[in-house]
Amino acid sequence: MQTLSLPQARALHLAAQGLLQPLARPAREGDIAACVQRMGLLQIDTIHVVARSPYLVLHARLGDYPPAWLEDALANGALFETWAHEACFAPADDLHLHRAYNREGRTHWGIAHAQKLAVAQRPQLDALLDQIRTQGPVKSSDFVRLEGKGGAWWGWKDEKRWLEALFALGELMIARRDHFHRVYDLSERVAPALRQPAPALPPGELAAVWVEKAVAALGVTQARWINDYFRTKPRLQDAHLEALVRAGRIQRVAVEGWAAGGYVHTNHAGLLQQALAGDLVASHTALLSPFDPVVWDRERASTFFDFDYKLECYTPEAQRVYGYFVLPILCCGELIGRLDAKAHRAEGVFEVKSLHAQPGCVWTEQQVQEVAAAIHRCAAWHGTPQVRIGSTQPAKLAAALRRALKRA
Repeated sequence: MQTLSLPQARALHLAAQGLLQPLARPAREGDIAACVQRMGLLQIDTIHVVARSPYLVLHARLGDYPPAWLEDALANGALFETWAHEACFAPADDLHLHRAYNREGRTHWGIAHAQKLAVAQRPQLDALLDQIRTQGPVKSSDFVRLEGKGGAWWGWKDEKRWLEALFALGELMIARRDHFHRVYDLSERVAPALRQPAPALPPGELAAVWVEKAVAALGVTQARWINDYFRTKPRLQDAHLEALVRAGRIQRVAVEGWAAGGYVHTNHAGLLQQALAGDLVASHTALLSPFDPVVWDRERASTFFDFDYKLECYTPEAQRVYGYFVLPILCCGELIGRLDAKAHRAEGVFEVKSLHAQPGCVWTEQQVQEVAAAIHRCAAWHGTPQVRIGSTQPAKLAAALRRALKRA
């Protein structure tokens, strides 16, 4: 069994995620779908104090790109939307796999709610389907709330709940986004591939496919982290992976400091050898979304980076430690801090409300320069080129960053 040092494992993880080195050329439109293909999925969230999460995840990997490219990739069928880790964009090649698992194995709350609603209000769902079939795609805003504040599911009006239920059940898909609002249409119209029979998989193979995809996306992983990536069941132990190891589809490795074994997909054999040889050199600095795959699993981020991250936007303001929508700072293979930012688009200001260096981490002058450049790039991409630095911890970082930003 080959043994990786923790920095080597971290480099392999970042390489698989597309975060080891910056893109060597300007981003191209096709990079959007390729990036999602590499990660396996792209989680969706609607908070927009800065750019919404899926755009931030792509910016961390691709640099400056037109955000409309993501909507275009959805509209032209390169991506589709599905429940997976949560609500996600996923590559078109995985359409049949996601639909099969959503139908047969996934127990996500969104699907469970939809199944209950389908039992209680099937006539209403069918009527809405008939309307879409005859009149074309719809948005939730096409329906006027008649009275009251709506029912469950965040006080949504009935039609929004019905649309979301039909989407979760697979009867509707998202044809496109209009100012990030979903446009719903019949699944067979959105994805003509659904008119053909789904590829047959041997019994039990569907679950194995998701294991392989998660291992590949993570680069190197412990068994216990695998199921969370695509929200599959059950949480895995080493014994569950024995068949895939024997089949040569994944391989075991040891990682120094890990009590548990690690796993690498055999498609990454070349990357593994580069990591072992010390040839995977981290040179990329970026601001990460709270919903970036690198940090969304708190235990995994702590094990890889000694970085304890909790999203605090759902925590009462008085109880927050770091801020509302805090962006982890990746710098040349390490998570060295976090910042709470807000893009004031009308004023052209990117406000860093607070910034905290990782406890015990004293930034070098090079790290200050790297982080300042990453903030500058992110601010410019937001259309808010003026950067305003608020409080920092340690306090002396504020002046150092301001000086570095003048040179960025």
